[in-house]
Amino acid sequence: MITTFDEAYQFVLEQKVCTVFGSKGSPYPSLWDNTGLSEKKPKAGGWSPKVMAVWDWKTRIPQTYPDTVFYGKVPGGDAALIEMQHFRKVHYPAAFQQVCELDPLAQEVYEFIRLEPDYTGPLRKRAITRLGCTKSQFDSALKKLQVSLNIVRSNDSKLKNDFWLPMREVHLDIVSEYE
Repeated sequence: MITTFDEAYQFVLEQKVCTVFGSKGSPYPSLWDNTGLSEKKPKAGGWSPKVMAVWDWKTRIPQTYPDTVFYGKVPGGDAALIEMQHFRKVHYPAAFQQVCELDPLAQEVYEFIRLEPDYTGPLRKRAITRLGCTKSQFDSALKKLQVSLNIVRSNDSKLKNDFWLPMREVHLDIVSEYE
C-alpha cells in the first residue's frame, strides 16, 4: 500500500493511468484505493491523513514531474494522473475531441480560457454573468473541456487553486503531433 509521495509517483508510472479518488465502474486503479493511510479524521477536525496525502499527491506529482506525469480528466470525468508517454501515444489520440464538436457553452467557456486564462472562480462568474448559465452548467462545460483535452490545469506551484490554460499552451508538441 502507498504511504509516501515517492511511492505514489512510482504507482502512477507503473499503472500508466490512475484516478485520484476512483469511482464505481472505472477501469483504472485509484490512488485512494491503494493508499494505506488512516481515513480517521483528527479529533481537532480537518481532513484525515489519507485525504490530505491523496489531495497533495494529485497536485504535487504533476508539478514535480511535469515531463513524466499529466493531470487531467478521463472519459467519465474522473480526475486522473497519467504517465506522459502513455498520455502522448495512447490517451491523447483516443480522447481528444475538437472544441467545435462540443456544445456551444463549452465552446464559449473555451474562448474565455483561450483569450484570458484564469482560475475557476472568476471564469465561472464571467460565464454566469455573460452567458446566463448556471454554476452546474458551467462546471459541466469545464469538465467537458478537460475530458476532451482542450484545457489543462497549470502545474505552476505558485498557483494554489485550479488555473486553466488551453492545452496547446502547455503541450504544444503533443497537440501539433495530432493536428
